[in-house]
Amino acid sequence: MNYRKSLIAGVFASAVTLGAGALSAAHAAGYAVFTHGASALGQGNAVTAHTSDPSTIFYNPALMNKLEGTQLQVGTTAIISSREYTSSVGSNTASDSAAFFPSTFYVTHKFNDKLSAGFGVFNPFGLGTEWGSGWDGRYIATKSELTTFDFNPVVSYRVLPSLTVAAGLDVFYLDATLQRMMPSSALSTYGMPGGYDIGVKFKGDGTGIGYNLAAAYDICEHLTVGASYRSQVHVDISGDATLSSPVLPVSAFNSGGKTDLTLPPQFTAGVAFKGIDKLTLEAGMRWEGWSKFKELSIQQDNGFKSETPRNWKDSWGLNLGGRYQYDDTVALLAGYVYGDTAVPDSTFDPSIPDAKTHVFCVGTDLNLKPVTIALSYAYQLYENRSKHNTLYGVDETSANGKYENDAHLVAVSLGYKF
Repeated sequence: MNYRKSLIAGVFASAVTLGAGALSAAHAAGYAVFTHGASALGQGNAVTAHTSDPSTIFYNPALMNKLEGTQLQVGTTAIISSREYTSSVGSNTASDSAAFFPSTFYVTHKFNDKLSAGFGVFNPFGLGTEWGSGWDGRYIATKSELTTFDFNPVVSYRVLPSLTVAAGLDVFYLDATLQRMMPSSALSTYGMPGGYDIGVKFKGDGTGIGYNLAAAYDICEHLTVGASYRSQVHVDISGDATLSSPVLPVSAFNSGGKTDLTLPPQFTAGVAFKGIDKLTLEAGMRWEGWSKFKELSIQQDNGFKSETPRNWKDSWGLNLGGRYQYDDTVALLAGYVYGDTAVPDSTFDPSIPDAKTHVFCVGTDLNLKPVTIALSYAYQLYENRSKHNTLYGVDETSANGKYENDAHLVAVSLGYKF
């Protein structure tokens, strides 16, 4: 195969594999970001069957009917991750630490006892990893950044005194910048000398549209069940791959191209219990349909087309959370999240060093009428994972070895009740 063509295809493969990535390290599975509100994070995201703020637009918009008047909330989460790679021969590499800030904006309005509406903007997928340009896996990934925005208008309607349903539209924008290195010897047939590394960068973007549905049912005064579904979203991505070197003339190898990505459907469900004075407890589950990501097909401007198998699998997770209303002003939060991995051993790579994960969460809600403040902290620990495959046909630089990951998350949300 013409290496120039396979190289650019590999860059596009990297980009789309990451195409909704795990922002820093905070994700449910595969590349879905799970932090979309400080109060929810403090409860381990176990908020599908109860709510206290407008972040319910993401978690279960059917619960908007429980929010009075007009409410506004903005928030962000600082995610600081740490990754360490130990090669099969014992050498160690740590990824560069950086902070990432997935952020949210929500507004809800209750028209009457039956009808409520809301609008949210959040980052449901995202990526931030940086390994540096000299590590073992530099021909697979060195730096990866991706941001997605979901613009989500939604309405909820109470069809029965105990049953509320909701429906909304998800309008996606995706932007990606992915970087890795290639050996100059790969271009020797074009007169390039060996002994140098060439930088390869992909930058592209795309849009897509999906929908979300939700329901909440009050079984009795103290028990509520909730469920929320977000559809798959098809995103068309176009961009350019560029080569760079301080000593070699490689700009002639730049190429444009296009591909598409299907972001997975997501389903969450939970049961909330309020039968203990001042205490709300919830247990929930999460499913993500990653098995739709079977392969990646790339069409380049020069007519070349490539297909790369991914063979991801559906993933499951669970969460437990509690909210204790200490007094009229202060509520105390705690939670736990377990997440499966969607990435099989055969296609595991360092750009998304995904593994089974455990997240331990604490937080507080402060009601300073009409202002509300939510603060939370979470520690995310990945189970260790080893890589034993070869990617992009580069045997000697496949970065096989053990990967250890963890992350610290600090979230804040500010709200106002009109």
